[in-house]
Amino acid sequence: MSEAPCEVWFYHLERSGLDQVLPELLERTLGRGWKAIVRAREADRVEHMDGWLWAYRDDSFLPHGPSGEPQAERQPILLTTGFENPNGADVLFLVDGAEPGELAGYARCMIVFDGRDEAQLAVARSQWKAVKAKGHLATYWKQQDRGWEKQA
Repeated sequence: MSEAPCEVWFYHLERSGLDQVLPELLERTLGRGWKAIVRAREADRVEHMDGWLWAYRDDSFLPHGPSGEPQAERQPILLTTGFENPNGADVLFLVDGAEPGELAGYARCMIVFDGRDEAQLAVARSQWKAVKAKGHLATYWKQQDRGWEKQA
């Protein structure tokens, strides 16, 4: 876990859904040698992600598990609705408007939101203001035809 202040990156989905984008972001995270936590608001989303990350692509494997299973602390990617960090994750992913809680110890927090969902947009705007007010470096990435473009 990092001692430096946590950077908060906002990922504004416009062309793809979370199911298409999250695996790629998680692959990049593991590629850096980092562990991740993916926090959702609802347990049914955690259950969906658990199934999806096993099957999203035939030629790939993302080692992960939900927080309620034995040895959750050993998972490179932990799926949860809780605020704990039992696997010592470097990166916190927030989906579906999940709240960040305390960011100390994380190198990065990735807030991934669907730009076609007014409720998620409103939550993301509120989170942007909150993380800026706490002094975190916040970066906004908007989905383009080919990849991501830094907007702010």
